[in-house]
Amino acid sequence: MQILSVRGALPPQRYDQAEITDAFASVVARGAVDERLLRTFHANAGVAQRHLVLPLAQYAALDSFGESNDLFLTHAVALGAQALEDALKAADLVPSDVDLIISTTVTGVAVPSLEARIASVVGLRPDVKRLPLFGLGCVAGAAGVARLHDYLMGHPDQVAVLVAVELCSLTVQRDDTSPANLVASGLFGDGAAAVVAAGGARGGPVTVLDSRSRLYPDSMRTMGFDVGGTGLRIVLDAQVPAIVGRYVREDVDGFLADAGLSRADIGWWVCHPGGPKVIDALRDALELTEHDLALTRQSLSSIGNLSSASVLHVFADTLAQRPPRPGSYGLLMAMGPGFCSELVLLRAEPVPA
Repeated sequence: MQILSVRGALPPQRYDQAEITDAFASVVARGAVDERLLRTFHANAGVAQRHLVLPLAQYAALDSFGESNDLFLTHAVALGAQALEDALKAADLVPSDVDLIISTTVTGVAVPSLEARIASVVGLRPDVKRLPLFGLGCVAGAAGVARLHDYLMGHPDQVAVLVAVELCSLTVQRDDTSPANLVASGLFGDGAAAVVAAGGARGGPVTVLDSRSRLYPDSMRTMGFDVGGTGLRIVLDAQVPAIVGRYVREDVDGFLADAGLSRADIGWWVCHPGGPKVIDALRDALELTEHDLALTRQSLSSIGNLSSASVLHVFADTLAQRPPRPGSYGLLMAMGPGFCSELVLLRAEPVPA
């Protein structure tokens, strides 16, 4: 499978982290939270700016899961359609070329699912195949690329697209003073991304060679959402970096060994920006350099953690800012609820003349 293009889309509202912290200090638990703790969590998130789907002042007025989810449906479809249209244009394709669309989100509920709504807006064919992925969270950008590969292995003459949309700001709970909610309110942003891929040789910049999924034991409460009367309540265990440190090296080494490779053969790394401590854990476990992870940290700082869309933004930044050397191997990886990881082996291809 060849990846033809990767594009991100962000809401127009962009705020400095300090502005968001000031606003949320009066919104979360209506001022009942220890403001010093909130400010500490926000300052340590590694985030300088974030894009939010609503103007900052409007979040205080949200009073129900239904209202938040209605806003999700409106804005997620528009943002996902924008990302897909940009990605198709970059691949020199039109909507009628698409044979399969996969959508992924975890920050809102949509029936019909997102890809059906986006297909109508963008103008995909009536016979387009659809596959919604829900509940994968931060791992879904990488997992979605892997599922594109699985499909196109069996349909080498077709074109498939992935659209990831996450509006994390709509899930922050105002009455939840738990450390998890306070951390989430400083870490996660809003955004979308799209990937266009095709079977066979189409002249794309990157070929997907293989993928591997890993579900870790006894880790269901490590990351995710609880569903309550006011919406989606974040579950975020402080042990995430420790789990990364315990398992990721063995996972990566085993995956690469089965492909006849080692970490020394990987020339570029596309890692999900889960947070400063998670990035540090990846660096230490895989013996990476700060240069290897520079675009991951840059993405975290400039837009925050966008859940499923984040690793795809890092992927787009990699292709645009540091085009890999033709023939070099890359590894795209992310982790998420389950607790789980997804590894995708990539190879850069020569740019057609």
